[in-house]
Amino acid sequence: MNARTKKVLITGVYGLIGSIVYDRLIGCGYDVYGLARRQVASDRVPEERVQRLPPDHLTLADVTEMEAVQRAVEGKDVVIHMAADADGLSSWETIMPSNVVGTYHVLEAARRAGARRVILASSIQVVFGYQDTEPYQALFEARYGDVRGTILPVTHRDPPRPPNLYAASKVWGEALAHVYAQQYGISCLCLRIGWVVADDVPPNQVAITQWCSQRDIAQLVERCVAAPDDLRFDIFYGISDNPYRWVDLEHARAVLGYAPQDRAPGPA
Repeated sequence: MNARTKKVLITGVYGLIGSIVYDRLIGCGYDVYGLARRQVASDRVPEERVQRLPPDHLTLADVTEMEAVQRAVEGKDVVIHMAADADGLSSWETIMPSNVVGTYHVLEAARRAGARRVILASSIQVVFGYQDTEPYQALFEARYGDVRGTILPVTHRDPPRPPNLYAASKVWGEALAHVYAQQYGISCLCLRIGWVVADDVPPNQVAITQWCSQRDIAQLVERCVAAPDDLRFDIFYGISDNPYRWVDLEHARAVLGYAPQDRAPGPA
């Protein structure tokens, strides 16, 4: 199946990253559908980027509504799951329905519908707990002058260390994706996405190590959509080629051919 006939569903399509990915995939010739809670773009989406999906390509529903998710997923080859409560300060009462139940619904709907691949938006926050040790602590405190020698990047093989319920819910999502890959043969690719912002520049000195430009995250997702069918399960970090980078990009380069085009400025 070539790019011009592949059907792709993006949940959270009116969010910032969802809209960025939508633009990229439409430009690449994919037949792109969306699922969103409402027909209004997130406040984080610049006005010039707001897209209005055709009515026959948009499902208005919450990911907690299994029947609606199932209808949206039917007939799709790839599902890109971006919808989530993304606030690191959120309580269990808001994290559980959106990030735990919703992720299960998307993966289960993909299984029932026979979708070939699910691309799951995880978060770089799943390894934020490494900030308790050096040299990562210095990076999180923007003490760049205290960093000596080579930084050993945290890889997809290192254990996650989530510091909050949001990050823990993303670890759950990765684990659930592995279940569906192993038990049901669905290709499940998890992206530990860095700091993507509406202004498309790092908002502060700490962010320069975690930032991901809009075109880099769009490229990474598109590479996952186009990856070989036999790529069964994997985890990739989604950041730009930043200075003082402390998470691994080489795995995404080697497996997906990801080639970040942007780089955050060095410390002020």
